[in-house]
Amino acid sequence: MTTGRPAAGRVSELVLRTASAVVMIAAALATAYSGGLPFVAFWTLAGVAVGVEWAWLTAAEPVARRRAARIVAVTLAIAGAALGLSLYLAVAPLLIAAVLALGAGAAAFAARPVLVAAAAVPYGAAAFVGAMLLRRDPVDGLAATVWLFAVVWATDIAAFFVGRSVGGPKLAPRLSPKKTWSGAVGGAAAGVAAGVAVAAAAGATTLWPVAIVALVASVAAEAGDLFESGVKRVYGAKDSSKLIPGHGGLMDRLDGFLVAATIAAAVGVARGGLDGAGQGLLRW
Repeated sequence: MTTGRPAAGRVSELVLRTASAVVMIAAALATAYSGGLPFVAFWTLAGVAVGVEWAWLTAAEPVARRRAARIVAVTLAIAGAALGLSLYLAVAPLLIAAVLALGAGAAAFAARPVLVAAAAVPYGAAAFVGAMLLRRDPVDGLAATVWLFAVVWATDIAAFFVGRSVGGPKLAPRLSPKKTWSGAVGGAAAGVAAGVAVAAAAGATTLWPVAIVALVASVAAEAGDLFESGVKRVYGAKDSSKLIPGHGGLMDRLDGFLVAATIAAAVGVARGGLDGAGQGLLRW
């Protein structure tokens, strides 16, 4: 009778993970479709959660941890709101950068001598800055955002299933013992295919540059996943928090996304400007 319990536990955990993933994907797609303030609020809250989890993970002393987490939360909330309001009001990018810099400094002071807690601010900001810059494009904002989702999600899903079914040499056993080279290659291939498919569906005609950017974003997402795994190992944590049932924290879920989003937005802004990042990413 007891032999079935571990298997039943694994099934229930998979069901929980799947249900949580469906809710998160639905919320991400719904706010992406809506755009505007719902999208800004959704990703600002995500960035705040990521930043707070980083501060909570890295600052061990309870009082310093709470102080740093509060400073990080307020800083990221202000920066996210300011970036979102820049859709409607004249908000200088340097003002947002100054808020982030001051917040990082204040977090470092609050968490001293654990200065690495200051990284909570840029790390959390990366969860929303790239996504907001892509979505604000009035022409291709939605398509570029869906492109980003598709690349990251396809990479994550394919890496998991290919790695489990094919196996083989470990990718970085000291950081993440379960990840394999086969999963990494499968994830990258799926990320490229998803990126090209979304760009083609959006009407893009020159697809090979999109494929290259998708490959870079996919590899960066996998690297971001490994980086976050390494950070958790340094601080002896399995998950960044217990915020999401079956998944851990938002830092665990967005570790690859925030790196891929930063790269995609950087390419888009470099080619299309602050108000044309979606076109800059997809139109070549």
